[in-house]
Amino acid sequence: MAAVKAQSAAPLIPERPTLKSLRAAAASCTACPLHVDATQTVFGAGLRRAEVMLVGEQPGDREDVEGKPFVGPAGRVLDEALERVGIERGEVYLTNAVKHFKWEARGKRRIHQRPSVMEQNACRPWLDAQIAVVKPALVVALGAVAARSLYGNRVKVMRDRGTLIESELAPAATVTVHPSSLLRIDDADERRIARAEFERDLAGAWKRLG
Repeated sequence: MAAVKAQSAAPLIPERPTLKSLRAAAASCTACPLHVDATQTVFGAGLRRAEVMLVGEQPGDREDVEGKPFVGPAGRVLDEALERVGIERGEVYLTNAVKHFKWEARGKRRIHQRPSVMEQNACRPWLDAQIAVVKPALVVALGAVAARSLYGNRVKVMRDRGTLIESELAPAATVTVHPSSLLRIDDADERRIARAEFERDLAGAWKRLG
């Protein structure tokens, strides 16, 4: 990974942003070093006026290749959970706190690396702009990186999951685990329980919309 100092995407935000203009501007973002080794910017997908915005950490390998959020293994877990609680994927807006894939090579595989706080901060203007345009009634952070990016260090995923969080970003906000964490559970019973808890968090968040 090239050692490039992260700055901020703020100067790249269009004066009167739309999802279309933001996507076009983000495609050439060089505000942090992650663009150097990423295939492309993975901006977001969903309804322009979605009531719910789900925010993950960053694109994974498949997302980096396809240019769409949550299309890899974690995306399949998310899709299954949404289906089980009666939420259509098309009803939500999906994005990530960081728009480029951070990885390291292990043989022929590209292994996910956690984005630094500096990289998260550099990318935050894109997320703020997406929220401002979509105006979701509910924002859900998926995992610790998304929680930190959205709410700061005051929110802890395992302590605060499923609860309402005071935030100026949306009328309602909450946090739960990232679906990728469920893939790392080897024990079948533990994995089943964890998936049920994840689904409960999503269902509870949806019910808050009234």
